[in-house]
Amino acid sequence: MGKFRGIVAGVIIATLLVFLFYPTFRWLVFSWLNNPYYSHGFLVPLVSLFFLWRKKGAFFGEGGEPNNFGWVVVALGLAGHLLAMLWQAYYLSALAFILVLIGLVIHFCGLLAARQLLFPLGFLSFMIPLPIVDRLSPSLESLTATHAASLVQMVGIPARNLGAQISLTDSTFVVAAPCSGLNSIVSLLALTAVLTYIVRGSPLAKVTLLGAAVPIAMAANLFRVSSLLSIAHFFGAEAGMAYFHNFSSPILFLVALALLIGVGKVVGCSEVRQDI
Repeated sequence: MGKFRGIVAGVIIATLLVFLFYPTFRWLVFSWLNNPYYSHGFLVPLVSLFFLWRKKGAFFGEGGEPNNFGWVVVALGLAGHLLAMLWQAYYLSALAFILVLIGLVIHFCGLLAARQLLFPLGFLSFMIPLPIVDRLSPSLESLTATHAASLVQMVGIPARNLGAQISLTDSTFVVAAPCSGLNSIVSLLALTAVLTYIVRGSPLAKVTLLGAAVPIAMAANLFRVSSLLSIAHFFGAEAGMAYFHNFSSPILFLVALALLIGVGKVVGCSEVRQDI
């Protein structure tokens, strides 16, 4: 009978959450479909569900005693959601949803369970488009163009840049949002967070690995743009654009992943945790 009541309570709470946060969920899906920086958003809940399943013992008595402090956390999350709706700040509402989930875990499963499930629940934040990301793009576009032009000049390719525009002998390219590296930074941060969670290592080593994500993403993107310029110089602008659309993304990912694994080995984060 107790198990049946628990299932009924879970269904009721889930229904209420869907009703309350429906506008936020709709905004998230729209953003994942239309915001190039967060096209990975669909994968984030799946990754979180996988790690929640791996830690499922926390839901069944291994996470300590239920704690009514969870209702305080839930109340704070709901208050944040209401304010976010008044301001039409859906990203704040999405963050409030995560806070509500943490509060529910504390109430029904205990503080220890919440600690065990903190990463799977906190990882959901990587699915939330933040307004600061779009504002960073113009600066990164110009920065990438400047350094890419300087890099190919070192190997004898005549390249000049003005802002985000790079001119070669017979072609001109503009480093727009897809080439700024911001997409790489956002997605690689999420990947690095997962890697940091599943490997063994000291807290300092893990912080170092996580901190390396941004410079690695920028370095890999710089390699991507520089290789595009090199191909365009030697084989023509059309060949360069074909490379960009067909091959550059996998190459960018492989370069970034290789650098990330290398940093992990250097700092001592190369063995996967057995409980994961």
